[in-house]
Amino acid sequence: MKIKVFADTICGWCYISHSRLLKAFSNFENISFDVEHKPFQLNPDMPKEGISRLDYLKSKFGSKEAAQPMYDSMLAEATKENLKFNLDKIQVTPNTCLSHILTKLAFTKKIGHQVLSEIYNSYFSKGKNIGDADVLISIGKFQNISEKEIIDSFSADKEISNVNKSDSIARSMGINGVPFFEINNKTYISGAQSSANLIEAIKVNL
Repeated sequence: MKIKVFADTICGWCYISHSRLLKAFSNFENISFDVEHKPFQLNPDMPKEGISRLDYLKSKFGSKEAAQPMYDSMLAEATKENLKFNLDKIQVTPNTCLSHILTKLAFTKKIGHQVLSEIYNSYFSKGKNIGDADVLISIGKFQNISEKEIIDSFSADKEISNVNKSDSIARSMGINGVPFFEINNKTYISGAQSSANLIEAIKVNL
């Protein structure tokens, strides 16, 4: 079964949905899932070096306090999935292009879920700057991807172009927020759905 997941690596709801999707898969032991990570950039104009999180919250929500109700809701859902978010540790809101490139590379090696999980965890739990190439190289190397292969991918104009192209395609499809799921090219689901809803969507396509 083919599943495309449009997501951004700094999207907390995407992290939650990633966890829920993996739980949904465990209910289908005899089904082979072909998951494709489709890069979406919540901040396509983000500088390469990112910006301070406080400045980001001010520009996007007006203030850190104004953003708090949304984050409180997200934290409550993360807790239900046993995901530990430490948002106060995050100092930089990064450009996510390189993290998408690493994720794509990992999926070609059949370790996409593991690497993506660690990218999310590094950002939301450890407060690491996942726009930093060295942080991402460490994540990839831990999963036995060679440093040279990662660096080569990061410096390839084609890979950077593909991330931007994926984002443009998503927006042309009317996708303005993530996560967004496309199942077998016929079922479309938007938002951080429960595992139960994802299970039902998969069943419809069996």
